[in-house]
Amino acid sequence: MTEAELRALVTDGETFTVEFKGEERESLNDTELVESVVCLANGDGGWILIGVEDDGRITGARPRHEAGTTDPDRVKALVANRTQPPVRVEVELIGVGETTVLALSVPNERRVVGTSDARYLRRALGGDGKPSCIPFHAHEMLAHEIERGALDYAGIEIPEARWEDLDPLEFERLRRLIRESGAGADPPLVDLSDLEIAKALGVVTANGDIRSIRAGALLLFGREEAVQRFVPTHEVAFQVLRGTDVEVNDFFRWPLFRVADELLGRFRARNTEEEIQMGLLRIGVPEYPEASFREAVANALVHRDYTRLGAAHVQWMDTSLEISNPGGLPAGINVDNLLVAPPRPRNPILADAFKRAGLVERTGRGINRIFEGQLRYGRGAPDYSRSTADNVVVVLSGGVANLPLTGYVVEQAQAGQPLSLEALIVMNELARERRIRTSHAAELFQRDEPSARALLNQMVDRGLLEARGEARGRTYHLSAAAYRVIGEEAAYVRVHGFEPLQQEQMILQYVDAHGRITRGQAAELCQLEPRQARLVLKRLVEREELRLVGQRRGAFYDRPT
Repeated sequence: MTEAELRALVTDGETFTVEFKGEERESLNDTELVESVVCLANGDGGWILIGVEDDGRITGARPRHEAGTTDPDRVKALVANRTQPPVRVEVELIGVGETTVLALSVPNERRVVGTSDARYLRRALGGDGKPSCIPFHAHEMLAHEIERGALDYAGIEIPEARWEDLDPLEFERLRRLIRESGAGADPPLVDLSDLEIAKALGVVTANGDIRSIRAGALLLFGREEAVQRFVPTHEVAFQVLRGTDVEVNDFFRWPLFRVADELLGRFRARNTEEEIQMGLLRIGVPEYPEASFREAVANALVHRDYTRLGAAHVQWMDTSLEISNPGGLPAGINVDNLLVAPPRPRNPILADAFKRAGLVERTGRGINRIFEGQLRYGRGAPDYSRSTADNVVVVLSGGVANLPLTGYVVEQAQAGQPLSLEALIVMNELARERRIRTSHAAELFQRDEPSARALLNQMVDRGLLEARGEARGRTYHLSAAAYRVIGEEAAYVRVHGFEPLQQEQMILQYVDAHGRITRGQAAELCQLEPRQARLVLKRLVEREELRLVGQRRGAFYDRPT
């Protein structure tokens, strides 16, 4: 770290990842130093700056070793020897004027870290509303390690549970699900015994007649009373809301395969469908795509935090379907990288069981399936914006579908050229906004701009889009063929804009009517970028049909005298 980088950290003040330890009044002892390291390691990692006061004044760190020196390697060894498991910090001495700051870089540990004398702390907001180190309780430690992938809740052994707590009917339910799912499931499981299935899924270990039951076995195959006893946090709600009235309000504590089966049955019973005619074919357009619902429900059941109280909810509303679950998105995943982040299940054993049952996408790209299902049927993209660190909420929009766009998507598929997820995202956006820039497409794709530009140009090559403008001013809109299929030929003319000759004539008519025109007015009139408007005006000046008067912001164009 450089002095400039240090000063930048100090200017921003203490945060969840930066802690100041001043030594103006009293030296920081080794115990306090190690506890600070443990605190940050159990948070998101970060920097401990020794020699910086709480108010941000840099007073310098006092020497910690002989002859008035501080040996960074000895500080590293101290921390490693007095933490369990050992924390490997990086230590630097940074000169700031006539003083020296001792900076420790603390890693973000996957496992819970404590001091050698069993002190556990974590970084959180204190009573004064500022980041501080508070006690780390046992139930929080379990959630911490599950959240970071260091521990799988479904793999935790339940000593009091017995094989008799599992329901043979639930094993048979799994076999039925596999048979119905076909190639997407794991057919060899069908021919195994109940015990062999449980062992294959990693939810039971057996040594002779001694069988160790894990939480995953109860969640997947447990009898209802056993699930309530051993996994009391598990609960699922199905609610139908009409305005402020509650028509259905059912809660289940059944094992997961049974709950998924029940929710899917209720979904099919309520999901309405309308038809569109494509040539001789009639195509059903459901209110909510089943693939989107299945994946969203499976995510809520598989990726929820089973250390937290609260039910996973499926709420059917007038024009939307809302699915939520306790526990935020897994570490490393947020609403801005849902489509591109590598799969990181919070409960890998449960995720694997659902894949082998054929209930979810085996590639781990279930989020993409939710988006694709919605967009393919002319619905809005799934909305995860209400998700927090404590809950994941996805809203599937219903209401009136964009049937012409749905027909176009089907036509492309029948022609052997199905649209990719990125193409569906662009087509749905353009159906509303008419034009799109590369920067906005990059946000929608959750990719960088070069990748987004390449995808847009591929759509141009396929005849799905047309491009206008150059460089940063370039925009894309639906092609004439696309507008023709969806029955909006006039909209194509409006969005395509005017040809250069038309643009020139419009500008000249404006000047004749108003006496002058600025570049900004010309850009607005012809729906051009300012740079593109300047080129049109330049051509008119070169032909002496207009003249430029003034410079910079005060410049305008009028007719030559």
